[in-house]
Amino acid sequence: MAKIAFIAPDKQLFLQGRKIIHELGIADRVVIYLARLKRAVRLAKALEQQDVSVIISRGGTARVIIKARIQIPVVEIPISGQDLAQVFYEAKKITALDRPQVAMVAFDNMVYDIESLSAILGINLTIYRLETSEDIPARIAEVAQSDADIVVGGIKTVLLAAKQGLTHHLIRSGEFSIRTAFAEAEKIIQARKIEKEQAQKFKALADYSLEGIISINPQKTVEVFNPAAETLLKISAPEIVGKQIDQVLSGIEVDLCLAKRKRITGQTVQQGSIWLTYNIAPVIVDSQLTGAIITFQDITHIQELEAKIRNQVLARRFVASYRFADIIGSSPQLKESKRIAREMALVDNATVLIFGESGTGKELFAQSIHNESCRKHGPFVAVNCAALPANLLESELFGYVEGAFTGAAKKGKPGLFEMAHRGTIFLDEISEMDKYGQSRLLRVLQERQVMRLGDDKYIPIDVRIIAATNKKLGDLVKEGQFRQDLFYRFKVLTLNLAPLRKRSADIACLAQYFVRQFTAKYNKQVEIVPAVYRYLQEYDWPGNVRELMYFLERLIIICNEQVITVDVVKQYWDDREDTGPDAAVTVRRPEVAEIVAALEKCNSNISRTAELLGMDRSTLYRKLKSYNIETKKTY
Repeated sequence: MAKIAFIAPDKQLFLQGRKIIHELGIADRVVIYLARLKRAVRLAKALEQQDVSVIISRGGTARVIIKARIQIPVVEIPISGQDLAQVFYEAKKITALDRPQVAMVAFDNMVYDIESLSAILGINLTIYRLETSEDIPARIAEVAQSDADIVVGGIKTVLLAAKQGLTHHLIRSGEFSIRTAFAEAEKIIQARKIEKEQAQKFKALADYSLEGIISINPQKTVEVFNPAAETLLKISAPEIVGKQIDQVLSGIEVDLCLAKRKRITGQTVQQGSIWLTYNIAPVIVDSQLTGAIITFQDITHIQELEAKIRNQVLARRFVASYRFADIIGSSPQLKESKRIAREMALVDNATVLIFGESGTGKELFAQSIHNESCRKHGPFVAVNCAALPANLLESELFGYVEGAFTGAAKKGKPGLFEMAHRGTIFLDEISEMDKYGQSRLLRVLQERQVMRLGDDKYIPIDVRIIAATNKKLGDLVKEGQFRQDLFYRFKVLTLNLAPLRKRSADIACLAQYFVRQFTAKYNKQVEIVPAVYRYLQEYDWPGNVRELMYFLERLIIICNEQVITVDVVKQYWDDREDTGPDAAVTVRRPEVAEIVAALEKCNSNISRTAELLGMDRSTLYRKLKSYNIETKKTY
């Protein structure tokens, strides 16, 4: 357990300290000594070899211990104004004079704004300052030649004054000051404990990391060289610690990192027969550069690990990567969609139809429903029904047996429905499936079994079907392009996803997320001013989240500006039929009707209208002004 050493330069402070230590209940953690000046320094040096975390002392003794550069932190017992007032009051009382001449012999750490005290207490004060304890005899000699009525100071001062026959009085610390010193010592112990724990964690991280880790100081001297670095570079830590980094790892951009305080990531360098990928990060504490951390790996090992991971993923065949937490946004519409989707996830076997415009995140919701359901440990198989010709889509979905058609694999092939057994199959763009495919899909929904092409037997399957479309299936039914019975099957659980223009409150947080993603991906350091996010909210985003994502990716890649403003966004807006958010007035005419209808429904109450439309009040006010929509003053 960490201990405190209390070094009292005089017996009175020793007794005061012992009393307070027992009152605080810390006697088992405090060792107390009576020692001053040089003897105290020798004692403090001896304590460096013991389990002592903090030294408490006072006055000149504290000062000489600090000057001796002892490795243990020293807490100085303060001499408060109240303490000095008490000392001067007692000194005046000893002299029995109305306005005595008081000589104070002390170090600077015991002397501060005390002129006001001398005036209040009615004394004439002369200060004799000390640089070292060796100055005390000379100062006492000066006092002896003066007209001082009494001398006040530390223990050595009063002892020498007594020998000279001078009236004297000892400067003492009050109980509050001593308790304050112990409280400060406890804070230091706690801070050192936290620092030690962090150092141990870093050491454990470095020791057990599979990456090579090297820590250097600003002079590029190696301070830490972990076991992985020893293995990769075939050199032991004792051989390199204390030497220049160039002697062990040459050709890396250390100078650039230190000079510009800039992170270097994803770089490669050859060391002998191996290629390494490395990163360098500056270490900055309180705005001061204290060094850098270099991490590196063998590229061959990374490639082998990547191949292993890919094989493991393929072994699982199909995996759903997204969860509801990955769907960015906080608008009422999105929150409601996520709530409904979570309820749908609990109904394990029911078919779900997700309707939304292109780019609204239909597959994200499908994967999230799968991962929220009891099928989350099963496969998630995604199929785009518009990506394959009808005959090829049929063979992919239902599989085939040997000889089913020309070019069929010799042993046949299981279909995607079979691969999704005990999991989920996601049929995107279901509206593009032809009528024959719809008939076969309806049978799967009814019978929960499939028949491979060219086969005569059914294979039972346990699969949940989630379909998605950006077209209104009801209209396709009327046009004879979609089976009515299949439509009713899908209509049981329908999830409607709002387009981005109807949840513009989500644009800012989506944009911030994509900016963070792409600046990291392309190693860019870019600041986006808040006005840009407000500007982006004025555009319709007909391609929804996907269009917003691609636009921001293009902006981050092409733009060389470190600060992106609205003018910069306008400059890099790509060549399309519209001209970006400035064209919003013409693009958003349907929105005018929507806002007017919402205002009428909410009796022109701005707060309720904004909530109904899924936007904040400030956004609604901007749209009202932009579209010249007049409202009654209802809030």
